Amino acid sequence: MILLAGIAAIPGLGAAQRPAALAQTSGGLWELSGLPDARQPQRMCVADTSVLAQYEHRGQMCARLVISNTPTVTVIHYTCPSGGFGRSVLTSLTPRSLRIETQGISNNLPFNYVIQARRVGECMPRQTAARH
Repeated sequence: MILLAGIAAIPGLGAAQRPAALAQTSGGLWELSGLPDARQPQRMCVADTSVLAQYEHRGQMCARLVISNTPTVTVIHYTCPSGGFGRSVLTSLTPRSLRIETQGISNNLPFNYVIQARRVGECMPRQTAARH
């Protein structure tokens, strides 16, 4: 199954403020393992890997604060208008591999999981057209 990310970039994390741990990563087709309730890895087309920082609240316009920003690890806290919030630790293992530890509140319930993200290629033309 391929998930499409309708977010071109996370507001507040534009090119000038790109998290250091994501500096070597690029958009494209990413395979995500460790997602809640997913028995197998899911694929997601992303224009900017910063969207993975708020995977639980993807598609929402949340306010973000970069708490820590080193070349390999970035910590981001975000709050959403819906009342949800989260904290994600993004660790760059290689330019094509990320570890995302995320926790917070979504739909009035706690969440806490670890995503292994691996870039597997370019988005297909149809997927690219679907992105915003």
